[in-house]
Amino acid sequence: MSVADTSPGGLLTLVRTGRASTRADLVRLTGLSRGAVTSRLAALTDAGLLLEGGDHASTGGRPAGSLHLNPDAAVVLAVAVGRSRSQVGVFDLAGREIAGDTRDHEPGTSAGDLMPSVAERLGSLMADRRGTRVAGVGLSLPGSVDPAKCCSIDAPVLRGWDGVDLSAFLRPVTEAPLHVDNDTAALTRSELFGQVPAAETMLVVKASTGLALGVVADGRLVGEGRGTTGELGHTRVDVAGELPCRCGATGCLETVAGGWALVAALQEQGRTDVRHVRDLVATALAGDPVARRLLRGAGRQLGEVLAVAVNLLHPGAVVIGGDMGSAFDLYTAGLRETLYARAHPGAVRDLRFLPATHGEAAGLHGCAALAIDRALEPRAVDELLRG
Repeated sequence: MSVADTSPGGLLTLVRTGRASTRADLVRLTGLSRGAVTSRLAALTDAGLLLEGGDHASTGGRPAGSLHLNPDAAVVLAVAVGRSRSQVGVFDLAGREIAGDTRDHEPGTSAGDLMPSVAERLGSLMADRRGTRVAGVGLSLPGSVDPAKCCSIDAPVLRGWDGVDLSAFLRPVTEAPLHVDNDTAALTRSELFGQVPAAETMLVVKASTGLALGVVADGRLVGEGRGTTGELGHTRVDVAGELPCRCGATGCLETVAGGWALVAALQEQGRTDVRHVRDLVATALAGDPVARRLLRGAGRQLGEVLAVAVNLLHPGAVVIGGDMGSAFDLYTAGLRETLYARAHPGAVRDLRFLPATHGEAAGLHGCAALAIDRALEPRAVDELLRG
């Protein structure tokens, strides 16, 4: 254990992650004296961050003396912005959604037009919670982001957002710190927060307008804090030939398997009512044979590329999220065909395919998890106690 890990914030981390549930556990794990542990726990209790089982009727019958995070000590705000939809929510410190709001917007809507609406919606959700401390805000965007500057730096589906400081739009709602990450990282984080991961090593696919990949190794998100994830959709594939991609290159996987390409293909069949990949999925689930063929074919194309990652990492699970994940059975039927054909038998023998835990709200839950993790990391907790 480092010095930081024996601070009050370090002890809270041990409790909230389940590694310690009693004072004796903390003494054993940290090497601190019982008196030192008691004084640190007193500071956390006085701040309202920690509860002791047996002292509170709302703790669900925890044994007397057991320690646990107080989920009502504060709230976090979550914002998931996509190409044509934005989701906002208020969550407690256990990652449970208290209130939420989802709305569609026109593709190409600027940050200056959308973010004031986002702030207004968050303000409305917090109207009945005045006086409640906001511990942080988590926000996700498609493409690459700069976590330090709280802005997009490369989002082909959000033209005009690059370099825009998003924290300024949220200051009328809260002065709490804003944390920004890539949407696939948020999706992946939602699979890790507050639950035992499906596998210690797993691949998390966001299959929506674009295609991206989050990688979990040894129970941790690979590249955490980098502001980007695996650019699966921009892998060159022979079947795409010289088809132009929205990234400016040609021959990318997205041109034959990305949601935007599938929508365009369906529109060429005369289905002008299909404007978004969500429309495509709904059409396929309603039984339309062309839409079903496109989705299953997209799964096949993805499987060919994903086989390389499976061979390299031997994951225990592949999680499918994003809009195409709503047609999980249909989409993964195509994915399995090519993945099993191209991957090494040993790499897929025990492989499981799973839908995203939180479905369409996965990104929003991931944003909440980001804000909670940042607010409750040892340094942040220790600063709060000193303040």
